[in-house]
Amino acid sequence: MAKRQPSKNIQQLVILGLLAAIMLLLSTTSLGYINIGPLAITLNVIPLGIAAVSAGPVGGAVIGAVFGLTSFLQCIGIGGSSAMGVMTFAISPVLTFIQRFVPRLLVGLIIGFLHNFLAKKMGKKTACFITGFLAAFLNTLLFMSALVLLFGKTDYMQELIAGKNIIVFICTFVGINAVFEMIASSLVTGAVGSALYRAKAIK
Repeated sequence: MAKRQPSKNIQQLVILGLLAAIMLLLSTTSLGYINIGPLAITLNVIPLGIAAVSAGPVGGAVIGAVFGLTSFLQCIGIGGSSAMGVMTFAISPVLTFIQRFVPRLLVGLIIGFLHNFLAKKMGKKTACFITGFLAAFLNTLLFMSALVLLFGKTDYMQELIAGKNIIVFICTFVGINAVFEMIASSLVTGAVGSALYRAKAIK
């Protein structure tokens, strides 16, 4: 009797479980964050991108939720510490949770839909690399937009903005951090996603 192959749904669940474990590892150790001033270069966008590639919008949203939750917990010193998170948490724990959690959930959901669309239009391999880029780009965009929207009028943020145009502030504030994240996420997500397609681990 031929050996029965595991279903695609089971394969996706296994991949998501592994990605959730990797996300937790990155989020609770120095492996996931390189702190530079109030911000940090984060490698957590990589499992987020791979989740969107391997399990679509639902998978992206699940890993995005894990990312957002661990990011919030760092504001209270669990699994690491975020200088900016500590400051915003002192201002409003509720708004800090929204600012840390919701953008990451939305990024996973959005790039999951975009990957499915791009894979049909541009091919799976190209879509994997673009999805990796979008994971980092949208994470920065939505995270910083939520920060400015929710905390822009606070004394803490006004000191950081220092009278600059909001767009100029965001670009100068994230700087090389965002560029590094986009390059790393594009290359790793593209390579891993392409390998998963070749191994037929993705539908």
